[in-house]
Amino acid sequence: MSDGRPAARRSPGDPWGGVRPFSIKTKLGALVVISVLITTGLMMIALRTQTELRFITVFSMIATLLITQFVAHSLTAPLDEMNTVARSISQGDYTRRVRESRRDELGDLAQTINVMADELEAQDRQRKELVANVSHELRTPIAGLRAVLENIVDGVTEADPETMRTALKQTERLGRLVETLLDLSRLDNGVVPLKKRRFEVWPYLSGVLKEANMVASARAGIASGSGSHTRADVHLHLDVFPSDLTGHADPERIHQVVANLIDNAVKHSPPHGRVTVRARRGATPGSLELEVLDEGPGIPKSEWHRVFERFNRGVVARPHGPGSDGGTGLGLAIARWAVDLHGGRIGVAESERGCRILVTLPGEPTVQS
Repeated sequence: MSDGRPAARRSPGDPWGGVRPFSIKTKLGALVVISVLITTGLMMIALRTQTELRFITVFSMIATLLITQFVAHSLTAPLDEMNTVARSISQGDYTRRVRESRRDELGDLAQTINVMADELEAQDRQRKELVANVSHELRTPIAGLRAVLENIVDGVTEADPETMRTALKQTERLGRLVETLLDLSRLDNGVVPLKKRRFEVWPYLSGVLKEANMVASARAGIASGSGSHTRADVHLHLDVFPSDLTGHADPERIHQVVANLIDNAVKHSPPHGRVTVRARRGATPGSLELEVLDEGPGIPKSEWHRVFERFNRGVVARPHGPGSDGGTGLGLAIARWAVDLHGGRIGVAESERGCRILVTLPGEPTVQS
């Protein structure tokens, strides 16, 4: 990583060995030259003034020591600072940085330490985000499965095929999340490629909405038994055009995107509101545009840039609908993370009513002959 300064690299035909005007080699060489000049000058003065040699020797040593002390301090002071910063980094404090005001080898070392601190801080942040994201993703299928099983145990619903299929669906979803737990960190670093494939948008999104409805119904069963409100009153609507529209992406990651956007839209919908999931062809060949629209209070433009930050719950203190909790503020952050993996874009778009989130996924890359 470079900051725009020319690197002092030694070329095969460089007789100076990569010496720079402000390098440590230059400073030490200047120290030797100045010491010799001082001693020579004092000797010439002694010969002309007939001063005793011992005085000249003492003056020469004092002058040389003062200059050496000045140069040594200029070298050891940044080393002490680097040592302090390195010790803080080793103890887990990645916020400390070394000043990069020098133009010698110590300046390069300071830059290297700062780059290392940036990378360690990024890795630590990714690790924390991974734990938070995975915990958030595991919560939904576990809650849905628990709701179904508790309803069966309490006798609220019977263990009919449809109910068991709902439980099986959540179990399969949970299993896929557990299986990909170790792959998420490598996916985040680009080590493992996304499992992209061509899929039909209508049946795929229809399945995502059906699963969201089943989870909402299962939660509603528990909530009605406890006397609390639910968000099962929100109607989910799917709008895909043309009907044979296809996309090229990792279905599991896009499931994360759509499910989290729907969950966020439902939480902020008014009673008996409507959430629309819309899919259209993108502006570029093969690209896909997904929209999730709700009828809630919307998001002020001043907050658009903060919507996808981790743990950000917006300026609305409570979700618009009755009985909804604000969540952890990770849903939209997870959606942005998954879209970024695809090289796509996600953001808040203009809407006459409520909130409109627009996702653009690139098409399948073409192979040029």
